[in-house]
Amino acid sequence: MLSSNEWEVIVIGGGHAGCEAAVAAHKMGRKTLMVTLNPERIGFMSCNPAIGGLAKGQLVKEIDALGGVMGMNTDKTAIQYRVLNASKGPAVRSSRAQCDKPLYALKMQEFLGNLHGFEILRGEAAEILEESGKITGLRMTDGSVLKTPTVVVTSGTFLAAIMHTGEKKEEGGRQGDQAAKSLSGSLSSLGFRLRRLKTGTPPRLHRRSIDFSQLTPQPGDELPRAFSFYYRGARFPELPQVNCYITHTNQQVHDIINENIHLSPMYSGAITGIGPRYCPSIEDKVKKFSDKEKHQIFLEPEGLDVDEVYVNGVSTSLPADVQNKFIHKINGLESAEFIRYGYAVEYDAVDARQLKATLESKDVQGLFCAGQLNGTSGYEEAAGQGLIAGINAALRSRDEGTFTLARHEAYIGVMIDDLVLKGSDEPYRMFTSRAEYRLLLREDNADLRLSEKGFRLGILSSENYRVFEQKCETIERGRKDLEAFFIYPDSKTNEWMTEKSFPVLKDRIAGDVFLRRPQIGWAELEQLGLKSENLDLAIKEQIEIQVKYAGYIQRDLDLLEGMRKHENQGLPDSLDYGLVPGLSNEIRNRLKEVRPETIGQMSRLQGITPAAVANLMIYLKMQSTQRKGA
Repeated sequence: MLSSNEWEVIVIGGGHAGCEAAVAAHKMGRKTLMVTLNPERIGFMSCNPAIGGLAKGQLVKEIDALGGVMGMNTDKTAIQYRVLNASKGPAVRSSRAQCDKPLYALKMQEFLGNLHGFEILRGEAAEILEESGKITGLRMTDGSVLKTPTVVVTSGTFLAAIMHTGEKKEEGGRQGDQAAKSLSGSLSSLGFRLRRLKTGTPPRLHRRSIDFSQLTPQPGDELPRAFSFYYRGARFPELPQVNCYITHTNQQVHDIINENIHLSPMYSGAITGIGPRYCPSIEDKVKKFSDKEKHQIFLEPEGLDVDEVYVNGVSTSLPADVQNKFIHKINGLESAEFIRYGYAVEYDAVDARQLKATLESKDVQGLFCAGQLNGTSGYEEAAGQGLIAGINAALRSRDEGTFTLARHEAYIGVMIDDLVLKGSDEPYRMFTSRAEYRLLLREDNADLRLSEKGFRLGILSSENYRVFEQKCETIERGRKDLEAFFIYPDSKTNEWMTEKSFPVLKDRIAGDVFLRRPQIGWAELEQLGLKSENLDLAIKEQIEIQVKYAGYIQRDLDLLEGMRKHENQGLPDSLDYGLVPGLSNEIRNRLKEVRPETIGQMSRLQGITPAAVANLMIYLKMQSTQRKGA
């Protein structure tokens, strides 16, 4: 039996990665402790008040399908739902929700507080303890020692963090919160290569000071769709839905920024960390895209009863007086009152290439890293990593194997594979273009791909798994009914076809074959007599996607099968690449640095040629033959 200061899993940090890691470990039956600087900030949305977005919506759906909590908490607190790329193909459609920021954190804290046996400790971790390459515990800054075989570090932007507004500097991972000063040294002493990264945040303006009549409203979807496959409250949506608003910068704004750009710490040299390319500061936009006359700005409410409005698109670390000048030149913001000025945060991150696909350290058993610590950016990327790290920490605590997701199984798998093989020179974010099998990895089928895995791990509840099984059975029945439904070339049908400007039928045609036509959807089949009142919209859409894209999906599956032969062939930890003939010194050094775990990982490394892969496979085969002969 474990003592009072002994845990099976300790999670450092209470952000989105930390919450998913801790909940996963707890659900898997492990005695779990969360260590955080401030329990009142658990689940806090540090930057924008939104969950999801392009490719990020897929991540949240996958987290939910496995049994994670982000999708559920989003549905408890969403004040606007939108499906992005709704007019495009299903592979790139992504859900996004504006959330009530204070309520999101409150609901997450309530959820964690109701987990029986789960503990939260206010304090700062100073040192991760290990003996003979294995984690033994955690030393706090007050000198106390917590015993554990596994630690999950999810420190976000807090390691040795400095906030910048113009020339003004202060310690802290976000405004109102202290920095974590001690843990960087501990990670460095354990062999991690640390580097400095930067993220930024825009100003927050007072709602009553904005002239919304001058702005373009951006409403949510008329028929909003839940993020969670399983959570359902008393009603949906649970909260009133609100508009966001759009405005733009202009030449006056750009002139003010250009005149003062030398005062930005990014341009003065005060910040050495690298910022995210996909979410540049307004200084970067004006400087690097000087040909653009304007840049779009989204004004996002931070809650139903919150005065703060988030100025999305104006991330900046310029001095406060400069921010005042250029914000007041923006249409609708002429009289805007600042609640908080924009600022940048510079922080320590680790080289994720030193991690396995489980997010465990390659050198220290039982040490896991997840979230922005690994060089990512965004709540969703952090949560996805936290879930995988928490699962594997729980498994490691009792030596019960490992759990990974391959690139063809999940966007989470794509993200982690990218991180542990290539690292990130700048904060990484997920895009649909990163997934070579994105037609297989749609957000609509995340539960069909992953929920059985979540149930087997013990994260997805039996109750939710029964919902999943019923959905699968309903889809199967719906497909069979569709295949058994025939459309005949009678006068009534061909009259309907002519009215729709479709070619008339000459022979009878099965419903599933007819549905493959680009201009035909489920609604048209119902007009022709298909009975499907017992199917909800999500089921109909799922069947339609499966039928319409069957050929493309099969093509991807065939390609995947051809690659699987060697994808999972393991590479020994002790492999000496210096003994492998035919490898260049550059390739040998790359392999020694990253230490890929499989042939598939090796083949995806930058600079690795097919010839190098072939040479290594020949070498491994020769070694195997020699061992058998001995």
